[in-house]
Amino acid sequence: MSAVITQALVDLERALRAAPRGQRVEIAQSTAQRLDMSLATLYRKLREVTADSKPRKRRSDAGTSALSREDALTISSALMESARRNEKRLYSLEDAVEALRASKMIRADVVDEDTGEIRPLSISAISRALYSFGVHPQQLLQPAPVTELGSCHPNHVWQIDASLCVLYYLKPGADEHGNGLRVMEHDQFYKNKPKNVARIASNRVWSYEITEHASGWIYLKYVMGAESGENLCDVLIDAMQERGGNDILHGVPKILMMDPGSANTSAMARNLCRALRIRVIVHKPGAARVTGQVENARNLIERKFEAGLRFQPVADLDELNAAAKTWRAWFNAAKKHSRHGMTRSEAWMRIREHQLVKAPSVEVCRQLAIAEPESRKVTNKLRVSFQGTEYDVSVVPGVMIGEKLMITRNPWQSDAAQAITFDQDGHEVFHVIPRIEKDKFGFYVRAPMIGEEFRPHAETPAQKARKEAARLAMGADSDAEEQAARKAKAIPFGGRLKPYQHIEDAQLPTFMPRKGSELQLDVTLPTVESKPLSHPAAAKILRARLDGVWSPESMLWLKSNYPDGVLEDQLDSIVEQLQAAPSRPALRVVGGNS
Repeated sequence: MSAVITQALVDLERALRAAPRGQRVEIAQSTAQRLDMSLATLYRKLREVTADSKPRKRRSDAGTSALSREDALTISSALMESARRNEKRLYSLEDAVEALRASKMIRADVVDEDTGEIRPLSISAISRALYSFGVHPQQLLQPAPVTELGSCHPNHVWQIDASLCVLYYLKPGADEHGNGLRVMEHDQFYKNKPKNVARIASNRVWSYEITEHASGWIYLKYVMGAESGENLCDVLIDAMQERGGNDILHGVPKILMMDPGSANTSAMARNLCRALRIRVIVHKPGAARVTGQVENARNLIERKFEAGLRFQPVADLDELNAAAKTWRAWFNAAKKHSRHGMTRSEAWMRIREHQLVKAPSVEVCRQLAIAEPESRKVTNKLRVSFQGTEYDVSVVPGVMIGEKLMITRNPWQSDAAQAITFDQDGHEVFHVIPRIEKDKFGFYVRAPMIGEEFRPHAETPAQKARKEAARLAMGADSDAEEQAARKAKAIPFGGRLKPYQHIEDAQLPTFMPRKGSELQLDVTLPTVESKPLSHPAAAKILRARLDGVWSPESMLWLKSNYPDGVLEDQLDSIVEQLQAAPSRPALRVVGGNS
């Protein structure tokens, strides 16, 4: 800024201070025209050369808002819900307020104390209110606070990750001088030369880093090709083996944490971890900070080890891994960790005997990696057949006949297998199931002998549930009460179950009658004649219906008036006649003298 402009701005500032209210804008505009700049630019440059002599007075209503917290929360909720439906962009604040006002869900207005007029709050005022209440989407969408994760002891938790070495690749060849680690020069390998990158894709070096969480011990191994399930299993198996010397990290971890890459979640990796009873925790995509320890290990490897490879080249992958082994043994034994103040090897050596689970041999581990757990049906003897051998699954909690169990090898016991179940949190639980040993006749060696003893199996959950259902149906509290109720032919559920109640309560539609045409028949319908009842048969029916009115004279009357017998449709008339007679019916003399 020139001295002329600076002096003009100083003069302007003095003039503005002395000018009466209402004339300051005109003075500023005049100066802006004279200096050939906009009014906004003038004010900006004025702030650069001047300073407020006294601090700005805080408003008396600072921190308060006419917007209620309920309205603020409603607006924030609408904005957040729109973000969940459409991740590309948020529902704008202006659109949300307009829609909520039209729906009469918020007021968002203010009353003018001077005029009593109700005015809607501006969008800027609403935005400030959301911030003041702490419910603005910009506040709510901030990442959650980072929680430091701990582990109980060495080998409790391992973290594993694969990284592509962006600086180096191995170039094989017959020429000894042509081999070795090559630097990927930027002028040869960048986005505008994809063919060069594709040409060395199979020669690029990948590194696998494993960190033991409690001690921070770093395991490093390099592979060729790509991140795959085979490479993951190879590295993990090697890390679990006891290698001797200062390369002390070994054993089976309880928990293995990794990212959600396809190689990490491959069938081989799952099989290996399942057979060794390793609980695998795969963090969510975009949550790499969960495995931040192994990410930090990658940074240490790049700075402490790989940086020196430029000055001491290696010929092949074996030499590279030999150098990595030497470095990791030295680094873990020599460098102190800032968290616990010990070297990583010193911290790992604090592991206890029950915490160090020795891994099976490399050959067994590789077999476990390719062996998928198999589903087997539980027989009525509470056994399963696996790889040609029967195993006892009665020790598995909640086992049921006819259900299926996942069975896999037991890497530590040749005379047992493993059954896999799941707890309430969905975590795998392993149960050692012994092999059924048989005698020379093919009987279970521990089977009870006939005539000597009898050992029934404990009730299965299905048996217990069946008895419970039976007691419920009979309204009984014990098995004895349930059996007694069934013996007494009690109705299930005490008759409360109405199987046809839904039919009676159904509201059926009313159908309009349909007109039809009469069927014209050209045939003569047969006449049906009924045979009259005999007098004794008719008297038996009438006696029951008259209830005391019937007498011997009634029989004589019946024979006199109905000599040929009585038709069924005549019975009602006869009953009415006999009941209406004031006395017994008079007898009519047939064939006598008058």
